[in-house]
Amino acid sequence: MTMPIYLDYSANTPIDPSVLERYCQLEQSFPGNPNSHHALGRAAQEELTKITASIADLLCVQPGEIIYTSGASESNNTAIKGTLRALRHHGRHIISSPLEHPSVSGCLTALQEQGYEIDLVGIKRDGTIDLAHLSELLRKDTVLVTVCAVDSELGTIQPVSEISELLKQYPNCRLHVDATQAVGKIPLDFAGADTVSLTAHKFYGPNGVGLLLKRQNLVLEPLIYGGTSTTLYRSGTPTLALDGAFEAALRLAVEHQEERTARVSSLNRRLRDALSAYPKVRLNSPVEAVPHILNLSVQGVKGAAFQHALDDEGVCVSVKSACSVEGLPSRAVFAVSRDRKTALSSFRISLSHLTTEKELSRFLESFDRCYDALAQ
Repeated sequence: MTMPIYLDYSANTPIDPSVLERYCQLEQSFPGNPNSHHALGRAAQEELTKITASIADLLCVQPGEIIYTSGASESNNTAIKGTLRALRHHGRHIISSPLEHPSVSGCLTALQEQGYEIDLVGIKRDGTIDLAHLSELLRKDTVLVTVCAVDSELGTIQPVSEISELLKQYPNCRLHVDATQAVGKIPLDFAGADTVSLTAHKFYGPNGVGLLLKRQNLVLEPLIYGGTSTTLYRSGTPTLALDGAFEAALRLAVEHQEERTARVSSLNRRLRDALSAYPKVRLNSPVEAVPHILNLSVQGVKGAAFQHALDDEGVCVSVKSACSVEGLPSRAVFAVSRDRKTALSSFRISLSHLTTEKELSRFLESFDRCYDALAQ
């Protein structure tokens, strides 16, 4: 049986063998709870301290700014809800964008039902946030702006540093950045952000572990209570092996970013050239987007229908992000195209340095057959 072609790396990545080896080594070598006051507990705590220091060094933050979580969804919810609870006396106005992951947009919808006012900043045709519109939306009672560093559907890189500059005039407003799709794709610079979310399974680490970076002197209300852990802001027994695997995957992502991105850029150019030849294909991802993500629409064909046809061919792609509701138009594609049919017709190809030229050739052959069957 021919193995399926995996082109959905923005949804999940396979764990790197060396990362898995690191996880197993830690799991077997450190049976003690890092919070236990005995020899094995102290040994585990010492190892966890080393791991945390290494992550902090890789991300250019302080060890005390790291909060371990179960993943980006928990990190996003902790940052947003914890910030709003801490700033409840300063205002109830939040600004976000139409590009956010459901763990952000869903959280905001729930908060809106609790009386918070949510404004969505406009998106320009190139997929970036309209800074002039953001400036118009900011108010004295705005307490949170939450944006993604890299959009998961289009791959657009957002101007986080410019956003943080705007917020300097609003001392009671904090900036949360969802950097889930940024690690290993763009240089990481969190200056100006108050909280930042990351998760290991997007950069060849294990599922079930993420980080929330919190500026040193910032106060958050915890999402999870229940006793001492690595921090006051998130209770639960520290997961030493997962944390160590996160560090191993992060190190590989940071140290090999340049060569991996060059490889993916070459694949992206080949895809763009080939798909642009089809008259009913629209490429939704801007050229300036990260090369790992290429979003496209096929005129007159729903994205879900094209995805299912490719699936029958043994090709794995996504319609919107994996956590989105199926059947609805892509908010990100609608934001840049202003066209509902284009948004309904969109789907995402996401590449990796692991993607081979042979796989891309097989995909293009499958795409051609699906296009002939559905778009004529």
